Amino acid sequence: MIRAHHIDLLQRFSIPLIIGVIAGLVFANIDAHAYHVMVDYHIFGDDTEIFGKAVTVHFLVNEIFMVFFFGIATKEITQSVLPGGSLNPIPKAINPLMGTLGGVFGPAGMFLLLAWVFYGGGDDLGTVANGWGIPTATDIALAWLVARIVFGASHPAVSFLLLLAVADDAIGLGIIAVFYPDSEHPAAPSWLSLVVAGMVVAYIIRRFRVSYWPVYILIAGGLSWVGLVKSGIEPALALVAIVPFLPGPRTSQELSEDDHEVAHTHEDGSEAVPTEDSHSVNHDEYEEAHHVHSPLDAFEHQLKRPVDFGLFFFAFMNAGVAFSSITQVTFIVLISLIVGKAIGITLFSWIADKAGFPLPDGMGVKHLLVAAIIAGLGLTVALFVGGKAYDDPVFKDPAKMGAVLSVIAAAIAIVIGRILKVKDGSD
Repeated sequence: MIRAHHIDLLQRFSIPLIIGVIAGLVFANIDAHAYHVMVDYHIFGDDTEIFGKAVTVHFLVNEIFMVFFFGIATKEITQSVLPGGSLNPIPKAINPLMGTLGGVFGPAGMFLLLAWVFYGGGDDLGTVANGWGIPTATDIALAWLVARIVFGASHPAVSFLLLLAVADDAIGLGIIAVFYPDSEHPAAPSWLSLVVAGMVVAYIIRRFRVSYWPVYILIAGGLSWVGLVKSGIEPALALVAIVPFLPGPRTSQELSEDDHEVAHTHEDGSEAVPTEDSHSVNHDEYEEAHHVHSPLDAFEHQLKRPVDFGLFFFAFMNAGVAFSSITQVTFIVLISLIVGKAIGITLFSWIADKAGFPLPDGMGVKHLLVAAIIAGLGLTVALFVGGKAYDDPVFKDPAKMGAVLSVIAAAIAIVIGRILKVKDGSD
């Protein structure tokens, strides 16, 4: 019998995601044809489209379901930059954003270098080099999981890596839109005005003190999603621009002011006299109750479990590649992700730290290095870019396998993390 704590364990360690990766790999290697038929199945018929996109199983998972995953990730970032968060004040975010640049230039440079080493002078150099964008993004789901395992759930390195990964993916998707345009859905930047409109609507809703989070998601998020679809940019990031507008937990100062007002004021507005009972109120319970009911936290609280378990389908739909496809391109992608990202992120964040933009409190160079290694988990976005970069399966399939094998970065990070004792509570 499955109990609540079993479900909690499955959720905490992202077991559905991991099982989805394994199931996708196994299915694709047993019967690749059946796998692709399932992934590309047209749910409502071949002629049904949404804004020019076929309504396949893959579409529903990647471009609708994943909207909520990225939204929850954005909530964590938003929480971290609020007063008391690990990235507050805002200048603290400069360092992970600099690391993001290193996480793009490092692996891209490594990719081009290795392409020249393996294919220099050959006719295939130009074709292979076109895949330089594959290792530039980080798989947020796996990076988040591994970071929590390596550092501990509350370590500032987790928020650092989460912000870096989201920004990394945003740049990666920008690279897709600019350097790997969809011939069937050409980039149309003017449609990004709908994303801006969504942000304005979210701001107005907030000004009217609306506390029901679905209103923000359905109206403002809907505008943002349509804008991204029509502009040729990945719509899964639709809520990244909207979630920061959800009202968050009130500050300690605000809570204190309210407590003071309640304790010293009668319903008719006259001043009250403090009593012994008024001091017996459990302030922690009050803050916890308020925290749960803030729209920002309610959004995560009500969606976190469905999203975590839904990641099984995301992984299953994206991880299916054949092991027989391993070539030199595979190792170019793999080395670029693990080594290129580690070097680029560590170097750029270290430079930012020396320039006066420090790492979050509680992070040192050893934590930075391990976080940079974790960022080498490319998987899903790398798989997507691989499909855009190459038309020929001779290059496409090996590149995707390199993206899948980047899970090796997790094992490396865990080992090095233990050696360097980066986890909370380590001796």
